[in-house]
Amino acid sequence: MKKAGIVVILLAFFAGSLSAQQDPVLSMYMFNNMSFNPGICGVQGIANVTAHTRQQWVGFEGAPTTMIFNASTPFSLFGISSGAGLQIVSDEFGFNNDFSVNLTYSYIMPLGNGLMGIGLNGGIINKAISPEWNIPESSSSHTSPSGDPLIPESDESYIAPDASIGIYYKGVNYYAGISVSHFLQPKIKYTKADTYVSREYYLTAGYTFQLPNPSFELTPSLFVINDGSATQYIISSMVRYNKKAWGGVSYREGDSFSGIIGFELYGGLLVGYSYDFPLSEIRKGTSGSHEFIVSYSFDIGLGKSVTKYKSIRFL
Repeated sequence: MKKAGIVVILLAFFAGSLSAQQDPVLSMYMFNNMSFNPGICGVQGIANVTAHTRQQWVGFEGAPTTMIFNASTPFSLFGISSGAGLQIVSDEFGFNNDFSVNLTYSYIMPLGNGLMGIGLNGGIINKAISPEWNIPESSSSHTSPSGDPLIPESDESYIAPDASIGIYYKGVNYYAGISVSHFLQPKIKYTKADTYVSREYYLTAGYTFQLPNPSFELTPSLFVINDGSATQYIISSMVRYNKKAWGGVSYREGDSFSGIIGFELYGGLLVGYSYDFPLSEIRKGTSGSHEFIVSYSFDIGLGKSVTKYKSIRFL
């Protein structure tokens, strides 16, 4: 490895039997809530397919690369309003390559002027490592990984069951949700040391204000993440024009400042892009982070929605 920073990343993942890396954090979370809250599955009343990718800390060797695929649809079984979905996540960082597949079910009920979804997803998570160590021969202060009982030396892969739960509420002009990922805390048994995937706790909320010009809307939102030991906040604000184009900014506490743009092209096809400018010292080794999303929403003809609206916004 050419940059010592990757060693710092690895030490966070193999410090004894500590918890593993947190889930990917997305700047455009407001357009892909299903990635962290299964309760939203089917709540929009329309089917949706989303592809989301994030290239973090471009130029920094071993930096995270994330790809997410989600598909969801509402359905009714024995008169019970429900949602079903599929989620596939690939997350590479350092020597690690995480891959997960989950199926989602949500129970949907009317509440007030909106809908509440109570969701559960379950599946598997595969955590794999492919270590490549470069020990300087000219320095006697460096030792081989074989001298440490916790540092991996060869390729390893382990599969464990995984599950998440969540509650999501969508009103006429606002939304809110709480969720817990990895609530089973899957245990990963590597050769030299056991680790586990820690629970992640999420809270998200947003509100849409109609501006004096009826063509414009303002939607501030909040995203809170807690892994049991630390809390991270993301505050965003988006302006939408004619419900077809939007732009906004996002601030991730102590980490980055982001710009977001996007368009709804036609027939429910949505595309978006965000650029993150890092605020921490890591900015010295990177040109920033890039995020892209493509989403397609369509009505599968289940009948009239129990709410007075249908919208592909904030998926």
